[in-house]
Amino acid sequence: QVQLVESGGGLVQPGGSLRLSCAASGSIFSINAMNWYRQAPGKQRELVATITSGGSPNYVEPVKGRFTISRDNARNTVYLQMNSLKPEDTAVYYCNAKIITMKSMIRVEDYWGQGTQVTVSS
Repeated sequence: QVQLVESGGGLVQPGGSLRLSCAASGSIFSINAMNWYRQAPGKQRELVATITSGGSPNYVEPVKGRFTISRDNARNTVYLQMNSLKPEDTAVYYCNAKIITMKSMIRVEDYWGQGTQVTVSS
């Protein structure tokens, strides 16, 4: 069994910062890409940032220069540092990981965290 547990959401004023964390645990053989998605009320879930197992990041245009994704492979953890937050960043943020479990040893499977609320408001 594999779990992703997120933390770090909350309420912040415009221009403020938050750091999200997502730790994977369980019967993990290896983790490929780790990603952050978000879903605002009434909108579809969208990809925000992704990072390869080697540490190469990519971002969607609206967050470039403001968000930084990083990972600690020894801790099976991915982070999202969010600076200069805007009201339009308000959403539930989900982490996602492409994981090969000890059970399969081959097949890459999608795992999701439970989501953490980020609210940017004055």
